[in-house]
This record gives sequence, structure tokens and C-alpha cells, in this order.
Amino acid sequence: MTTVTPVQAGVSLEALLAAKERRAARQADWLAHYQQPVISLTLVTPGEIKDSLRYRNTMGVALQMCDQLLWENRWQVLDRQVLWLPTGPEALWCVAHQAAEMKAHCAELEQTHPLGRLWDLDVICPHNGHVGRVSLGANLRRCLICDEPAHACSRSRNHPVEQVTARVEKMIDDWFARD
Repeated sequence: MTTVTPVQAGVSLEALLAAKERRAARQADWLAHYQQPVISLTLVTPGEIKDSLRYRNTMGVALQMCDQLLWENRWQVLDRQVLWLPTGPEALWCVAHQAAEMKAHCAELEQTHPLGRLWDLDVICPHNGHVGRVSLGANLRRCLICDEPAHACSRSRNHPVEQVTARVEKMIDDWFARD
């Protein structure tokens, strides 16, 4: 019997935290097993809904762009995993290449693609941990509403979640309606 994950179901904070822990464990397993950097992709999905047709389509574009980036640079992909979860889609790549250079390309993708601000591409080095944007001289992520640092706005809840969700949905709808 096949179970289909329901779309548009609300997700609890406990479920999100558990998913984050499982993702971190998968990342750690891959880092230990392969001894090579890992790229981890999740989406920026404000509010309780983490799995919707919009978000699945957005993840599809992100997967395509990441696979293209890896292929264009001829970086050796040792493993790839995509999970379609109620807590939101996730993807991992293990790549035999220098972590800082991969992070620079991932940060550029996040900044230049019209949907890139909705993608959270982390690069984790087996020796030095997470490679941050600041360590590469890149700017911090900006808020989707006011363009201040996103982390500060999120923490202080500067904007109603409905406003942020509406902005995310508009970005997605604009991308898919562009033709």
C-alpha cells in the first residue's frame, strides 16, 4: 500500500524541530561516510504550511538549477537525495569539491535566480562545518519585505507571517506566470 503525503497540512513546531534534527543527522552521516562537503537545500516557507503544490514546484526549479550548477562546473557528485516531507522538501548532495567555492556559487544562485531567495543552500565541510556567506565576503540574506537582514526580522517577528507568506506566494506565482 502506498501512502501519499497530504499537501497543505499545517506542521507543528515540534515536527519542524524533529525534521531539522533528522536532516542534521543525515548531513553528519554523509560527512563521516564520504569525507567530502555536503550541499543541503531547503526552502524558505513561512507559516505552518510547508508542503504545497507551489512549494513542490519551487523545489523542482531549485533541484534543476542545483543539478545544472554541479554539471556545468563538472563537480563530481558522490550521492544525491531528495525527500518530499510534510515539513517541506529537502535535498542533499555530496560533492567531491572545495566547500568554499561551492558555497560561493550557491550564494550567487540564491541571489541571482528570481526564486533564489526562497532557497536555503547550505554547504557543510567535513573538517570546518558550515561555510557561511560572511566568510566569503557575501552579504547576509535580506528580508523579503523590508530588505533588512532576514535573520533579525525573523527573530523579532517584524512582519506578520501572512504578509511574508503572501510575498513568497507572489514570487512563486510571478515566476511560473512569466511566459
